[in-house]
Amino acid sequence: MIRHPEYDRARIAQVGERIRALVYAERRAPDRLLVAGPVGRIPFEEATRLEHRPAALGEQFGPAWSTFWFDLAATVPPEWEGSRVDLLFVSHSEATLWMDGRPVQGLNTSRDGPRPDAMLRERAAAEERIEARIELACSGKFGQLEPVYDTVEPVVLDRCEIARFDPQAWSLHHDFDVLRRLEADAGNGLDPSWAGELGRELNRVCNIFREDERATWEAAGEILAALLGRRNAAVVHELSAIGHAHIDTIWLWPLDETHRKLVRTFSSQTAYMERYPEFRFCCSQAYHYDWIRRNAPGLDARIRHRVGTGQWVPVGGTWVEPDCNIPSGESLVRQFLVGQRYFERELGRRHRVFWNPDVFGYNGQLPQIMRGAGIDRFLTQKLSWNRFNRPPHHTFDWEGIDGSRVLAHFPPADTYNAEAEIAEMRRNARAYRDHAFSRRSLLVFGYGDGGGGPTPAMLETLRRTRDLQGVPRTAITTPEEFFEQLDADAAERPVLVGELYFEYHRGTYTTQGGVKRANRECERALHDAELLAAVAGGEYPRRELTEAWELLLLNQFHDVLPGSSIGEVYERAARDHARVAEICAQVAEEALGRLARGRGSTTPVNTVAAARAEVAERPGGDLAWVEAPACGPGQVAAAPGTVAASEADGAIVLENERLRAVIAPDGLVRSLVEVRTGREALTGPANRLQLFDDRPVANDAWDVDPFHLETEADLPPAGSVALVRSDPLRAEVEIRWRFGGSGLRQIVRLDAGSARLEFHCEADWHERHTLLKVLFPVAVRAANATYQMQFGHTERPTHYTTSHDEARFEVPGHRFADLSEHGFGVALLTDCKYGYSTYENRMRISLLRSPTYPDPEADQGEHRFAYAVMPHADGWREAGVVAEAARFETPLRWADGDIEAGSWFAVDDPNLVLDTVKRAEDSDALVLRLYEAHGGRGVARIRVALPFTRAVRANLLEDEETDLPVTGGEIELDYRPHQILTVLVH
Repeated sequence: MIRHPEYDRARIAQVGERIRALVYAERRAPDRLLVAGPVGRIPFEEATRLEHRPAALGEQFGPAWSTFWFDLAATVPPEWEGSRVDLLFVSHSEATLWMDGRPVQGLNTSRDGPRPDAMLRERAAAEERIEARIELACSGKFGQLEPVYDTVEPVVLDRCEIARFDPQAWSLHHDFDVLRRLEADAGNGLDPSWAGELGRELNRVCNIFREDERATWEAAGEILAALLGRRNAAVVHELSAIGHAHIDTIWLWPLDETHRKLVRTFSSQTAYMERYPEFRFCCSQAYHYDWIRRNAPGLDARIRHRVGTGQWVPVGGTWVEPDCNIPSGESLVRQFLVGQRYFERELGRRHRVFWNPDVFGYNGQLPQIMRGAGIDRFLTQKLSWNRFNRPPHHTFDWEGIDGSRVLAHFPPADTYNAEAEIAEMRRNARAYRDHAFSRRSLLVFGYGDGGGGPTPAMLETLRRTRDLQGVPRTAITTPEEFFEQLDADAAERPVLVGELYFEYHRGTYTTQGGVKRANRECERALHDAELLAAVAGGEYPRRELTEAWELLLLNQFHDVLPGSSIGEVYERAARDHARVAEICAQVAEEALGRLARGRGSTTPVNTVAAARAEVAERPGGDLAWVEAPACGPGQVAAAPGTVAASEADGAIVLENERLRAVIAPDGLVRSLVEVRTGREALTGPANRLQLFDDRPVANDAWDVDPFHLETEADLPPAGSVALVRSDPLRAEVEIRWRFGGSGLRQIVRLDAGSARLEFHCEADWHERHTLLKVLFPVAVRAANATYQMQFGHTERPTHYTTSHDEARFEVPGHRFADLSEHGFGVALLTDCKYGYSTYENRMRISLLRSPTYPDPEADQGEHRFAYAVMPHADGWREAGVVAEAARFETPLRWADGDIEAGSWFAVDDPNLVLDTVKRAEDSDALVLRLYEAHGGRGVARIRVALPFTRAVRANLLEDEETDLPVTGGEIELDYRPHQILTVLVH
């Protein structure tokens, strides 16, 4: 006997293929195969009325995104009576099998792909007539396809036939293949004696197996059954397997194609549940369920039935799986509020697991937001892609900046699209970093990103590996069961505190600047519309505001708002955002109309929770000095000061009682003095617009790689610098640049009484693979810079001492970034930008990118954005940077008519920010959402000008918790550092 591992393994694999071929040894062409198209994405009923023509194997179909409908008829041969009959269909694309007017199963891609077969009859009758339709999409799991072979179109009909399913061959194939794959992975720590026996016995199967002698199948099966009966030791790593299909709501395909992906995926998974009663499939994103409910009621009924049997497991608690860097704090709250309410209303329960595996970083307020929404478990995976520092744990308690904790788990397989491969399962156990705290981990299995989910082959593997020696002890379970067991494993676990920064995809803070601006504008518009509608009285426009919120939340999906989708996605997003703006404008206008009395005059209205005394533009365009309290109408008054503009030595000097700025003929700010302290805020020329070579080694729209910092190049001197306005209330300088194929016009503005120097920009951007930043070198030294984030702030290093510091060369932030030393600091404010970097004293804002994949025209064209610089005495807290950033971002509104000046809501403590005012979801109670902004602790009083009798602390889902003291129209509210608070006012 000659033993050679390479020969043996090759032979074993070859025999495995021979066994697999026997599953469908008998096949027949259909009696009829017709096709209609190309058409768009049309309903089934409309497809049945199309004019069809004969179809042939080898035929090509296109163009991309078009649809073809096949009409198939076949007759079951007499000798197949009582057998299962399947469809074998190969088009190198995605497709859906329809029978009796309902979607039966999704079909996918290729002859050896994940899903080329579907059951037509479980027990066929002789001569039975089978009729079906197939909806073929000229797209693949990841959107547009590349041609196969030498074809012009990538979609080619390579197979369409019915086949007799052989259950004995199916079982023998999976018995053999599981053991073959286990032996093939022997080099990764499999016990050598067990590995030797596996190789020897599989080779023995090869010696006795004959395709045409079923007696040899039985003999082979006996050998395999004995091997599959080998069990693990008493203590072994335990693997919880959870079926899943990650479906990006929008990404490399438009939303309408996602809807078909839902039908394909969900019909497949409900079909498999009939055959595999142990199968559990978890599915997130309330939006997906809602679309199925509205548009595919039959499939919705099947899903609800499987929810009832426990096989279909809703999870997640959010409307979509949102980006967690860019949406506002209130937007993230609404993801949970809208999602949890939907799941409770439609499927009978809220969820405890936040399921968000594919997102590009997680801010440090998420644990508190989760807890407030009834969620105490968290699953993600993406951070395993970190480039500088791998996550130190797979199982840990994640602690938010306020101290809230959730139990977190990262699947060690480093994927949320596992294929239940033997090597993958064994690697899961080897890679797990927390054996000291728990002996279990999670395997999320099923094709994903473009949907699909688990296949029967995966389920067959899991049936055979429940306790197979050499493979982790495996059980199909649910997310909540897994987390319950994980929580019980150890009384103490590692704790990670603060943001989970993703060391990758830093370009997503900036790419597709248009969608980011529209998102910020819609967040502001919804904030204002809800506030004004809540205080105006009358019927609260819940239906309209719900529509607006659901549209906004949909477009905060983690491939839309970050800028990583195809161009068609952003065309739709622009329409959605326009609809949100339209709704909010109408709601706000009607509310102001109810609040105002008389006509012919105008009243300024302040919608932010910070008092204002500033220059504002009236509806007619003229300027006025406005004084307005927090959250309420104000009045026009005499300005206490002026702004002056002068020219000297070719430079333009702008000065008010707080700032003195010098703008040089080249367009740079050469000096910026904080007048009250006499401090120069700059160490060199500022407002330096810089271009960087922006060619990441991969993931064009997603990434800004560190080497871009080595390629900085200042824009050439401005083509023109001119003083274009010099009024007592406002001075403006216009600066114009031309560079490459692009142009930029900037208005530098200083208003009377203002603590900030503003830069309002209009760009005509036509660069490629270029990143535009603006630099402010400031006269401040500090080891950390502060960045606003959702409902709070975070500090990040200004040096590259450790690998963690180096990784943060580009970071996300919201309305401001600040660098402060004792007694003085400088803040940069933005109205719609999210990418920042601070190294030593050099503060930058990332303004525009220009990647070419997946959208070749990303960021091309016109952009509007604004930023400001605010030198200040003392630290950022004492200087009121949070309030100043809100004022800069949110302009005053004007009501047509008179409204008595006064604050509707006011908080007496600057630590506590009133962020949101709305009506409750299920009553007319007012909802006040506040957050502690500075890291302080205390007791605040909230004055409410509207009549009320009772105030109650509530969670984010508006469940009442404890009554609050009320005295003389004021609510007393204690708070702790970084706390988010919700108060219901009845």
